[in-house]
Amino acid sequence: MPTFHPTKQLIRVKVVYYGAGQCGKTTNLKMLHQVFPAGSRGAMVTLDTESERTLFFDYFPAHLGNLRGYKVQVDFFSVPGQSFYNSTRRELLRNVDGLVFVADSSERRENANLLALENLEQNLAMYGRSLKDTPHVLQWNKRDVQDAVPVNVMETLYNRYGASSESAIASEMVGVWETQTAVLRTVLERLSQQYGQQPAAMAG
Repeated sequence: MPTFHPTKQLIRVKVVYYGAGQCGKTTNLKMLHQVFPAGSRGAMVTLDTESERTLFFDYFPAHLGNLRGYKVQVDFFSVPGQSFYNSTRRELLRNVDGLVFVADSSERRENANLLALENLEQNLAMYGRSLKDTPHVLQWNKRDVQDAVPVNVMETLYNRYGASSESAIASEMVGVWETQTAVLRTVLERLSQQYGQQPAAMAG
């Protein structure tokens, strides 16, 4: 749930990018960080191994706008892809407000995607939550690979609750901004239902 800081007139929301290793979570955050206006974003924090896979997490904050007199800050995180860092994955889901599930479009990655999706559901369940009741979108990344699974098939495989979805080539910034816009809209719509005001303008 959002964190309120009355003395600072600040609302902080948490968006987590989730998915299998090397599906493009870190690439999404790096590309987003580049296009957010310099005055509206904080520093990008990334911990990498020598193989350039995320070791613990990626993170950066960005300011969106105002809601009922409060400034809204979003904290973007991506989880580690490796399953043996599951405790980090689970901890990053604590009080999450919105999720992006990034699926690799390659046919060879179907099992990895499904395992990551099941792992997401299991970790949410540890907090008494489910993907169904958590604002989320899905991103079909790496649409440029030769063995890309058709989008309609990916919808059937992974989009269990009819959430919004976006096709992407994150390394080329294709679909990256659209994905974050979609997830922030769902998060801010939930906030507006609870606290009032127009969220859509802040998610653009």
